[in-house]
Amino acid sequence: MITRVLLADDSLLARQLLKDMLQASDEIRVVGEACDGRQAVELAQALKPDLVIMDLLMPVLDGLDAIEEIMALCPTPVLVLSAAVEASEVDRAFVAIKRGALDVMEKPRLDGNATLEGFSATLREKVLFLSRIRVIRHPRRKPRPGDPLPALLGGAGHNILAIGASTGGPKAVMRLLKALPADFPGAVFVVQHIAQGFAAGFAAWLDRECALPVRLARDGVPFRSGEALVAPDGTHLTVVEGVIRLNDAPPVNCCRPSIDVFFDSLARQRCDQVVAVLLTGMGRDGAQGMLRIRAAGGTTIVQDEPSCAVFGMPKAAITLDAADQVVPLDLIPAALEKLFVAQRPESATTGAAAPHN
Repeated sequence: MITRVLLADDSLLARQLLKDMLQASDEIRVVGEACDGRQAVELAQALKPDLVIMDLLMPVLDGLDAIEEIMALCPTPVLVLSAAVEASEVDRAFVAIKRGALDVMEKPRLDGNATLEGFSATLREKVLFLSRIRVIRHPRRKPRPGDPLPALLGGAGHNILAIGASTGGPKAVMRLLKALPADFPGAVFVVQHIAQGFAAGFAAWLDRECALPVRLARDGVPFRSGEALVAPDGTHLTVVEGVIRLNDAPPVNCCRPSIDVFFDSLARQRCDQVVAVLLTGMGRDGAQGMLRIRAAGGTTIVQDEPSCAVFGMPKAAITLDAADQVVPLDLIPAALEKLFVAQRPESATTGAAAPHN
């Protein structure tokens, strides 16, 4: 089956380069090219491609508004190509994800055939995968009083929230963290599979969107309640005796950072304080580590299939019997509120530092 792609970029050279890369595969065909955002919306409606590759800085209608219109008029998987990993461009990339884009990649650097070949292979692989994701535009449903809540044991004592996510994860993580209060009585960790160079921008974007402070994790620093820490890209995140440790060990499940590596580090300590959440994503990363956390006394929650962009990682955890509960994304905050009840000030800290003010 041929994957039909629409390219949207105001640069003719960029479109030709991308077209050549994509059509090197017999499984991909470029069916349309747009030189501005308005044309991208019109061609998406007319051609109904399997995927749109979108530049953000375009005339007439920019990429952000084009994505919003496409998601409203003809929901289609969108892959954003960011011109650089500079702060302003990265911020636009995450706004694009918030508006409906599935993933982001940095545009290729024209500094050698090896670089372009590596980018081409990654791009084709990502296009083939993302094009199979069913995208539905629907209003976010807020929890209602009659909604059943997960039957999880609450009470003081939980003080670590560990979140793992992959494809479709940035928006899901944002929605989850945005529901947490600034004085959340636990330390929050996020391991998100993301393109190289985007982790710092992801943390900065979350920090602007959420009441809870969000930072990039740093090696050798104690963690504390009331703060969320994002794993840097290209390095594994672990926790050892209340201190963050980063390492460049080989990838696990083809990932670095790996959710399994992080979850495993938590499973080596007292886990009745840990709540692990596995969100949308392809593959199996995090499932085995979640099983170890559950076996060590931790509480485990996975996102349910209807609310996932990709049900791969949650399904793998369910198959291993690693999940205490399978919960829709919009109901996970209520489950966390039940688990992380208000604690006495003297018991609210984790690690060696005081709560964030």
